[in-house]
Amino acid sequence: MEPNLLPDERIDQLYGADIKIIQSKTVFSFSLDAVLLADFANPDRTRRGLTVDLCAGNGAVGLFFSPKTKGQIKMVEIQPRLADMARRSIILNGLATQAEVLTMDLNDVTTVIRPDSAAVVTCNPPYFVDAPTSQKNPNEHYAIARHELTTTLADVINAASGLLKMTGHAYFVFRPDRFLEMMTLLQAARLAPKRLQFVYPKPGHEANMFLVDAIKDGKINGLKVLPPLTVADNEGNYVGHVRELLYGNEAQ
Repeated sequence: MEPNLLPDERIDQLYGADIKIIQSKTVFSFSLDAVLLADFANPDRTRRGLTVDLCAGNGAVGLFFSPKTKGQIKMVEIQPRLADMARRSIILNGLATQAEVLTMDLNDVTTVIRPDSAAVVTCNPPYFVDAPTSQKNPNEHYAIARHELTTTLADVINAASGLLKMTGHAYFVFRPDRFLEMMTLLQAARLAPKRLQFVYPKPGHEANMFLVDAIKDGKINGLKVLPPLTVADNEGNYVGHVRELLYGNEAQ
């Protein structure tokens, strides 16, 4: 079923997951970090547990994760326009019985979703603090997505912990310059980091992202650092696993 598109919207496809998504350059378009997070995250053992995606934007992470699970997916997004895009993408992909979007502040999420009920929580949170000297995008939608204007890293992590059942998994993608801050906040929220992977834009460059998998009430030892993930070659062409995620069989 083709959705009604607004004048500034288009439909893109993530071939690796066979998912279509409504995008808009003037409002919001997902980035590679959403693709990598959905790939990095694992469903629970039964593949039927509840998944909650916080800071859902236009639904990219939840949509891209959907082929991995048969359980319910709830996406939480505070911006009505982005939430509406996510809802129409859910219908576009025939996922209306599996996924839904909650337009709300994530700090209130446990008033709608029962605490300690989620098997998996994913989140691609705003990367930048809301400092007086911060240079913010003049586009309000992008500014909220990138800066901590409506939430903070601590809020996100605490919300994830409140939603997760014991031994549930939280998955995040974030910036290396705030790595120590995140590790401290995770442990304070009863989330023990268990898997970690750094992402490099090109060979010889510093990491510009990391992915982390943390278990609620897990033991603090046993962290595994996965091999580095390189996104592109020196000419900017996507390589390896990243290319497969973006283009599927077209990458061959």
